[in-house]
Amino acid sequence: MFELDKAVRIRKDIVRAVSDYDMIQAGDRLMVCVSGGKDSSVLLALLTEIQRRAERKFELEAVILDQKQPGFQASAFRAWVESIGVKLTVVERDTYSIVTEKVKDGTYCSLCSRFRRAILYDHAVENGFTKVVLGHHRDDVIETTMLNLFYQGKLAAMPPKLKSDDGRNILIRPLCYVAETDLADVAHAWQIPIIPCNLCGSQDGLKRKRMKRLMRELEVEIPNVSASMMNALSNVKPSQLLDRDLWDFDSLKKESDAPSFEEALRI
Repeated sequence: MFELDKAVRIRKDIVRAVSDYDMIQAGDRLMVCVSGGKDSSVLLALLTEIQRRAERKFELEAVILDQKQPGFQASAFRAWVESIGVKLTVVERDTYSIVTEKVKDGTYCSLCSRFRRAILYDHAVENGFTKVVLGHHRDDVIETTMLNLFYQGKLAAMPPKLKSDDGRNILIRPLCYVAETDLADVAHAWQIPIIPCNLCGSQDGLKRKRMKRLMRELEVEIPNVSASMMNALSNVKPSQLLDRDLWDFDSLKKESDAPSFEEALRI
C-alpha cells in the first residue's frame, strides 16, 4: 500500500511536470528511452497509465539500446514491457568494444553516453518520433547542477524540455520532480526485471557519485534541501548574479527623481 501511494505521487509529479513545461501535445509520438533500469521503467509504466487517462491523445513506444555489453539480456525485460501493453524495440550497436578500446582509465560513462545519445537520436528521426522521453529524475537534475558548478564553472542544470544539440529532436524529462528513492521503492515493489549495467555500474569515484554522497550528507543536516534546490532552479534572479550577458550592468542608473529618505517618510 505504501508503494502504491508512492506510485500515485510519482504519477501526479509526472503530470505536473508535463503540464508545467508543455511536454506533450495531442498527436505526439513518443520514443521512451528505457535502459532496463528502475527510473525509465517506472516512467514507462506510469506514462502508459497517463496515456489512457489523458484528454490529449498521443502514442508511445519503448526503445532500448543493446550496446553488446557482457551479460546484457533483455528477454525478461521485454516480457515485462509487453505485459504493460507497450511495444519494445531493441536497437543493436556494438559500442562496448569501441569504448573499452579507446578509454584507458576505465571511466567509460562519458564516451558511452555520447554514443548512446547519437544512436537513439538517429533512431528517433528515422522512425518519425516527435519527442524523445528520458528517465532523468530530480536527483539527476540537482547533481548535474552541482557538477557544472563545481567542475565546469557554470550555472547550468538539466532542463525538463530542450532541443537536442543537433537540432533534430525535442527531449523531455517527465521525472524532473521525482525523487530517486521513490522510484527505487516502486520498482522493487513492482518486481521490474532490471538489466544491470556491467560496463560502468561498478565504477567507483565518479564525480556524480561524489555529488550523490554530498547530497545525502546535506539532507541529514538540512532536511528538504533537494526540494529547496529545485525551487531555486525555477526562481532565478539574473540581477543577483554576475553574468553580463543576462543583465545590463553598464546601463544601470540611479533614479534621480526618487524621493529622499526624509521625503519618503512624509509620503
